[in-house]
Amino acid sequence: MDVLSPARGLLATGPLCDHCLGRPFADRSFGLGNADRGRGLRVALALADDEDYDAPDPAECWVCEGATARFDEWAERAVDAVEGVEFATYQVGTRVPPLLEENEALLREDAGMDPEAGEPLRKECNREVGKRFGRLTDTEVDLGRPDVQFLLDLEADRVDVEVNSAFVYGRYRKLERDIPQTEWPCSDCRGSGRDGADPCPTCEGTGFLYPESVQQLTAPVVEDVMDGVDSVFHGAGREDVDALMLGTGRPFVVEVEEPRRRDVDVERLEADVNALAEGKVEVEGLRLAGHGMVERVKRHDASKRYRAAVEFGGDVTADELADALDSLDGATIEQYTPNRVDHRRAAKTRTRVVHDVEGKLADARHATVDVHGEGGLYIKELISGDEGRTEPSLAGLLGVDAVVTALDVLAVEGEEEPFEDEAFFLD
Repeated sequence: MDVLSPARGLLATGPLCDHCLGRPFADRSFGLGNADRGRGLRVALALADDEDYDAPDPAECWVCEGATARFDEWAERAVDAVEGVEFATYQVGTRVPPLLEENEALLREDAGMDPEAGEPLRKECNREVGKRFGRLTDTEVDLGRPDVQFLLDLEADRVDVEVNSAFVYGRYRKLERDIPQTEWPCSDCRGSGRDGADPCPTCEGTGFLYPESVQQLTAPVVEDVMDGVDSVFHGAGREDVDALMLGTGRPFVVEVEEPRRRDVDVERLEADVNALAEGKVEVEGLRLAGHGMVERVKRHDASKRYRAAVEFGGDVTADELADALDSLDGATIEQYTPNRVDHRRAAKTRTRVVHDVEGKLADARHATVDVHGEGGLYIKELISGDEGRTEPSLAGLLGVDAVVTALDVLAVEGEEEPFEDEAFFLD
């Protein structure tokens, strides 16, 4: 394949550095940098034409105007931009001034070449600065979701850096009632608490309907240890505010924004979280995770096991309870959006399966009922019937009112699929 003729055409356009001479041929050879290609072309032309084709000072290159001579400088500036930040992976992007992009197009056009030939200056900057940065920091490039990302703005002469979030996975148990999973801003003052002179009477100036949440008892510790600027709590569903979360706990992820530390001792972190929570919440199995774990947690819809303390509005015999529970065992339940959540859920009928259910009377008016249900099954309404919105229900089958007085979540996933897939973890 003849490359000398187009190379002569390129050189005829004006002074070109080796990078800009070699870049239009980047797709014709592998294992060489563009500067190597450019130098090789000059040698080949000199041998073929018996003429000198010396490279000019890079600053005199009419295409890049010296940009290719600054790769080392840009890499060093990127290193300075993340001083004090722990990271293992990176990605480099470049914003090339419109004038240089126009020069690139003119270079190929004037030489009679395909305007898409080779690679653009932007791509070469990304690669060459990235290689240098990797050597200086002993880290690896990641074209997916790296720990840090750089944007080299050639026109503004600026390095912009974005430190991507870090993620810590675990499971939590909630051992006290009336603790929501996440912060619950006061609806009256919209979370402001108003000012000190006129505190909101509903939340007593705190800005929250509940003084504590699982999020507030866990995420701030993770954020502090990883030296982040903020944090987000992602849970695999949520239990009612007045329900306990027991057993193996509920999967969650704490996302720490702009962390300066990533290599943390998760066992020590776990102990720190549990010390702050003072027995109200316990976490276990903390592990460093990738971004994909957030999606896995959010779309998790596994079956759940519950234990409900039930109070009846009339006397119930053991045989009546057993017959009603037999009717619910394996049944498909139709649940119209419950009254208690219709202000925040779409109004529609959902079908969910009761995998198994069993119960025991404490006396004629009280029972304990254990339910293993499909994800999304409303247990309180399965018991009460919710004024006919849930069919069938325990109350409807018994013909007496029934209400859940205490609810515990015992397990948050079936045995058929382990949640902790190793592909989502970093350790």
